[in-house]
Amino acid sequence: FAGVVYNYDQEGVHRDARGWEQCISIPLLQPDMGELLQHWDSLLEEFSLEEAWFPHRYEEQQHNCYTFALAFINRVRQGRGGAALSKAEFTERFVLARSREAARYLRLQQQLEHSDVLIVPLAEQEQES
Repeated sequence: FAGVVYNYDQEGVHRDARGWEQCISIPLLQPDMGELLQHWDSLLEEFSLEEAWFPHRYEEQQHNCYTFALAFINRVRQGRGGAALSKAEFTERFVLARSREAARYLRLQQQLEHSDVLIVPLAEQEQES
């Protein structure tokens, strides 16, 4: 994927095009949310400029990057008539599932690296089929 990662720390909101290659992507939009996808970037930019995300508001345990992400997601959910998610609920429903999937993949990769298996990338025409 190409894009910009918004993140929040003691220096405020950052927009990074690089440096997040090792992160886990959590898809939040369903296929029927095409119109929201078109406005996502402008909603996120507008949200990131709010006073709540000024650098002096940052607090490592209670008002951090996770808070930023969850608050934005809840803003979007509530704008569409959905209920807000708690940190625990969001973690359970979205983050843990992807983390478990990534952990399984990493274990498999480690096992393959220490075995007599050769991993060969598919040719371009095979990938497109």
